[in-house]
Amino acid sequence: MEKTEKVFAEGFMFKMKPNSPEWVVGQLSLKADEAISFIQNNTNKGWVNLNVNIGKSGNPYVELDTWKPTQAAATSTDPDGLPF
Repeated sequence: MEKTEKVFAEGFMFKMKPNSPEWVVGQLSLKADEAISFIQNNTNKGWVNLNVNIGKSGNPYVELDTWKPTQAAATSTDPDGLPF
């Protein structure tokens, strides 16, 4: 698997909420002008996929998900269109 450079989601910030009820994971904040520009520049077929990761520092960050299926994975489906 090749290693790609991280693309940090500009204008997006995620904060963990450790003292919140167990069903609350955290808070996502968007800086509107930066987030809109980031979305416009990174849309793929109408979608922008983001991952919330934990850095080596222990702090969360938001990263663009740049994964794309390989040609073999995209075409290997059963007769019902399911990949398994």
